[in-house]
Amino acid sequence: MNGRGKSDCPVVPTKPSNNGAVAVTGPAEGVEGRGQPKGNQGEQTRSRAQLRSDLQPALDRVRQAAVSDRRRQFTTLWHHVYNQDRLREAYLGLKHDAAPGVDQVTWRSYGEQLAANLADLSARLQRGAYRAKPVKRAYIPKADGRQRPLGVTALEDKIVQRATVEVLNAVYEVDFLGFSHGFRPGRSPHQALDALAVGIQQRPVNWVLDADIRGLFDAIDHGWMMKFLEHRIADRRILRLVRKWLRAGVSEKGEWSPTRVGTPQGAVISPLLANVFLHYVLDLWVCQWRRQDARGDVIYVRYADDFVMGFQHQDDAQRCLQALRARLAKFGLELHPEKTRLIEFGRFAAERRARRGEGKPETFNFLGFTHSCGKTRKGAFTVHRRSIAKRVRATLRAIKQQLRRRMHAALTEVGKWLRSVVRGWFQYHAVPGNGPSLNQFLTQVERLWLRSMRRRSQRGRRRWDWSRFHRLARRWLPRPKILHPYPNTRFHVAHPSVAHPR
Repeated sequence: MNGRGKSDCPVVPTKPSNNGAVAVTGPAEGVEGRGQPKGNQGEQTRSRAQLRSDLQPALDRVRQAAVSDRRRQFTTLWHHVYNQDRLREAYLGLKHDAAPGVDQVTWRSYGEQLAANLADLSARLQRGAYRAKPVKRAYIPKADGRQRPLGVTALEDKIVQRATVEVLNAVYEVDFLGFSHGFRPGRSPHQALDALAVGIQQRPVNWVLDADIRGLFDAIDHGWMMKFLEHRIADRRILRLVRKWLRAGVSEKGEWSPTRVGTPQGAVISPLLANVFLHYVLDLWVCQWRRQDARGDVIYVRYADDFVMGFQHQDDAQRCLQALRARLAKFGLELHPEKTRLIEFGRFAAERRARRGEGKPETFNFLGFTHSCGKTRKGAFTVHRRSIAKRVRATLRAIKQQLRRRMHAALTEVGKWLRSVVRGWFQYHAVPGNGPSLNQFLTQVERLWLRSMRRRSQRGRRRWDWSRFHRLARRWLPRPKILHPYPNTRFHVAHPSVAHPR
């Protein structure tokens, strides 16, 4: 803490260590353990866990070197990337049923001759014959009805990108700051939510800036991206590899077009590149502004391109917002005008607004939850978090469409599918205080399922009364239950040094 009562940088003063940090909720990009692919059982004599344990010491040495010298440039990382065991581990970590890219090669077909394919890939990487393939453009619907562009990468590009991310993480996890949570090993959205709630509740926050960077992945400047990488990476082969992916172009409906800016949303390498870009453009700048320009307390939590800042003083918030726009514009970025708001928030917001006759404090959305000012049963200030209503409605619409497609499927099949959907929703949204939203979500799912059951036949309405359906729903659908601890409990486990702030 400095003389004004502010820590030097992040809202999370102590970032988890890189060699076994406490990760209560699991990694942000956790990979499930996967079975052996058909057709190559004899070629894979070691499990993924064995592969990782064999490969980890090499990256541990890289990490130790990065810790010992924060300005060191790494010149010999290439051999870690083309290592066949690392490529095999990267292949095993990919989704088995992912859509193929422009090469039309699937995970299973590649695995039929895995040893030969990886040996050939490794050889091409070593002699410089590897060529990045264009990214196939695909679109998925957004909650507001628009289409979100995604890039479907060719399988071998996914393998090499995943191996490269593993190597670069050993360097950049040392550099990344504690308030950056998105797409990092050992980090999760709930850790970002915990940090934000604890920051607002324990620090003198009176104003909140809810910000979103407009089209980050499509706006990353290639020139600046390479300059930022060169701060730490001096291995020309690694830099050349990244440049190949940035310039690979996009294939849409069979037509190729060049990419002069941006990195494909959906590519394995893109989240890491975005974090590196924002580390230099935003995170370090926030640290400096907070230390040199702010009069009062400032908190900051970022998850990918979505971030929230809390301020003690309104003039700090206004000056920071103005300076932030100029800072982002310098690097070709801008704040989304519709998703960026400065609002009065905090323990005194309701009282102050009531004196001015302005009604309840405004709310803001972050990582799937609407945050509002509230009180505990004992009357203390707290941050209430409820599932965003728009997201709930969008999810229910998707469930309704799927139930129509599965209307005549077996009850067991539909029950298993619906149970997995509801359980997945609860696992993310079952935070303290969100019980009413969970109950409402389950009730709406049950109504949709009952309506679908009644439409299966002309006698469906008579056969499926509510009492009979209720027994079916109780059998297949999990009951709402709070699964996550209170934010301060989990936050203080992960960051014991701030459990009792001075």
